[in-house]
This record gives sequence, structure tokens and C-alpha cells, in this order.
Amino acid sequence: MPDQTPLTAAVDRLADRFRAMPQSRLQGPVPGHPSRAAAGLALARRLAATGLGLEGEPAREIPDAGDFAVGDQLAVVGHDLAAAAVGNPEVLAAALADVERVTELVT
Repeated sequence: MPDQTPLTAAVDRLADRFRAMPQSRLQGPVPGHPSRAAAGLALARRLAATGLGLEGEPAREIPDAGDFAVGDQLAVVGHDLAAAAVGNPEVLAAALADVERVTELVT
């Protein structure tokens, strides 16, 4: 069984970074996104869509709950995806790579 720990650890680190960012940094633009918060929300939406797909659930969009909620949204959907991807190393690896790309983008 593939280990979910690398994904959950990376998600937790990124979520903590978002939680610690001041508003000015959250709202700062990054390549491909109008803000760091928008990049984090886009990641949360991708992770949620993947997790829902694995569970056979219909797609639902994560709402934009504001810049300060992005860290919490990432943590929830990242852990949900990790649980849904048990036994699917390709999904875990792809999600981890996506989290790492966004981490590099926003730091």
C-alpha cells in the first residue's frame, strides 16, 4: 500500500504557510494567478476534484471563502484526497507533485 504521509505532510506544510502569510503576501500576484491565495484555491479545487472522482462523487467546486481560508481549505481537501487515494500510488504522486509546484510558486 502506498504511503500517504508525503502528501499529507506536504499539504500540511503548505497550508501552514498560507495560514501564516500576511494579507499583503496572500494578495500578491504569482505567475499564472492574480494572487498567492488564488493559486492555493486553484490547487484546493484540483485536489478536491481528484478526490471526489476517486470516490465516485459528482464534481463540486470549492467556494472562494476568502484569502485567509485557503490554508484550511487545502488541509481539508488534501487529507481527503490522501484517504481516497489509498492503493493508488499514481494519484498520490501526481497530487504531491502538484502541491510541490504550488509551494515553489507561492514561496
